[in-house]
Amino acid sequence: MDTLFDEPSSFDRDELAARLKALAARHIYIGGSSWKYEGWLGQIYSRSRYLTRGRFSQKAFNDTCLQEYAQTFPTVCGDFAFYQFPTEEFWRRLFAQTPSGFRFAFKAPEQITCKVYPEHGRYGTLGGSVNESFLDADLLKQSFLRPLDAHHDRTALIILEFGSFSKKTFFDVHEFVERLDPFLAKLPAAYRYAVEIRNPDFLDREYFACLRHHKVAHVFNAWSRMPELRHQMALPDSITADFLVSRALLRQGRSYEEAVQLFTPYTEVKDPNLLVRASLLDIVRIAQNKQMTAFLFVNNRLEGNAPATIMAITEP
Repeated sequence: MDTLFDEPSSFDRDELAARLKALAARHIYIGGSSWKYEGWLGQIYSRSRYLTRGRFSQKAFNDTCLQEYAQTFPTVCGDFAFYQFPTEEFWRRLFAQTPSGFRFAFKAPEQITCKVYPEHGRYGTLGGSVNESFLDADLLKQSFLRPLDAHHDRTALIILEFGSFSKKTFFDVHEFVERLDPFLAKLPAAYRYAVEIRNPDFLDREYFACLRHHKVAHVFNAWSRMPELRHQMALPDSITADFLVSRALLRQGRSYEEAVQLFTPYTEVKDPNLLVRASLLDIVRIAQNKQMTAFLFVNNRLEGNAPATIMAITEP
């Protein structure tokens, strides 16, 4: 309910929630990549919920807004997991904020999927060095999946996101698959897995065959240097599991940094991407026609505001 502290909005949150609930009943789960965006106040979030002594509390928002997010969306991609190995207590607090029917996807930590640490200030002295934990299945099982086990029934998906590999790191898809295949073979069957790659030349039959052998999905990803979603979907054998996954992240040709500068604070759609929208709708249709489960995650940096993008692609 709106209060004096809430901003008037033309965004119909209840309508979006109803559409997404109906799709989830058919095993089509659509949500955002993360959820802590103040730009969604007045759309997904009610400012009045996060006031302390009459002033907006950033801490209260960050700590609790997932509860309100889950009133509209049936799923979310936890991108935060890429940067850490959360503790059991962390997982307990996170899952406690959502209803039992809510489904999480989590990116596996970069210590598992990063072959060479980027030359970036965030990595300090590790920048440029080889990661000895790359594709360490035992580390993933013990330090990431084991703490999650108490919540595996609400963990819909583990996404293994691989950044762009140089020719020096992996000369071709064959070298990559030689490392990926034994890693996937060791993963616990209790979870669904999906692989996201950023090397267009890796979209090859050998890569898809490896995923299919292990019942792992390819993530159809809209990203700056990847083929458009529709082109990935048209590739022979690109559907590799009995579920579909897509992450709509960036317009082709636009960098992450450019998108951040253009779209922050993510209050509205500034650059509609009709090609990606149409492809996401195609994924929904394919899943429904084949009676498959699908997970679609939309990032603010695709168009400027993920809730509005999702509203657009769920139009009756």
